[in-house]
Amino acid sequence: MAVTTVLRRETLSVIDYRCTALPGEPAVVECHSTHGMAYVQSGSFGYRSRGKSYELVAGSLLVTCPGDEYVCTHDHAHGDRCLSFRLGPELVDAVADHPGIWQIGCLPPLPELMVLGELVQAAASGHSDVGLDEVGLWLTARLVELASGHALPPLHVAARDRGRAVHAALWIDANADQAIDLDAAARQAGLSAFHFLRLFTRVLGVTPKQYVIRARLRRAARLLAEDTRPITDIAYQVGFGDLSNFVRTFHRAAGVSPRQFRRASRGDRGAIHHRLARGLVD
Repeated sequence: MAVTTVLRRETLSVIDYRCTALPGEPAVVECHSTHGMAYVQSGSFGYRSRGKSYELVAGSLLVTCPGDEYVCTHDHAHGDRCLSFRLGPELVDAVADHPGIWQIGCLPPLPELMVLGELVQAAASGHSDVGLDEVGLWLTARLVELASGHALPPLHVAARDRGRAVHAALWIDANADQAIDLDAAARQAGLSAFHFLRLFTRVLGVTPKQYVIRARLRRAARLLAEDTRPITDIAYQVGFGDLSNFVRTFHRAAGVSPRQFRRASRGDRGAIHHRLARGLVD
């Protein structure tokens, strides 16, 4: 079993499990330590808990409750890969008025969950500008809605809350070159991560992570046009942790690479201007 912690936050942690167990290998009794869920990316495995047995395949969602003993088996398949979410107490309290959902064991592949599960994978691999913690909160909320049969109450935004969202955006913009995660932004706003994400997205139309990235891209574009420093230096200055992530994110946003954008800002003619315009419009 290969175990990699992809994200560790107060609100939730995300762990990548890659199991290579062969059919017929002996099962081991284990115990869950937290509320959580695991999205099956590939493969399959058997799961026994609370006197019930389940077969999980790609797209299934395993639901866990602290203190529950369980047994995983691979009687019918070879290995699996899951992204597991361990939820903090604050998040469990924020989304669950129906505690019984944590005893449901699992949910079959459902379109409403699978699309979020695939978005989780994109966020984990860096191919989405939505934060992995943000998608984790969305997946948790959707699980609660489907398992309980009750939609989360609509968010009514008062003038004071609109001000909170705007001030949070100003704070993010002023600190975008630093490491900003959802928990930190939520603390600054005086809200739980779950409520902050809902409020910020409702008021401003983008998630906090998207706003962070776009603030960095905005500064990067200005520096690429006006500054002569190497692109690597600019990437680090605006807050990107590595050059490849910056280049990939900039290209996805603008339709051209940072180098091509710099050339265009210097007056380079030809197809690059058409490509840049198309990327900005799209």
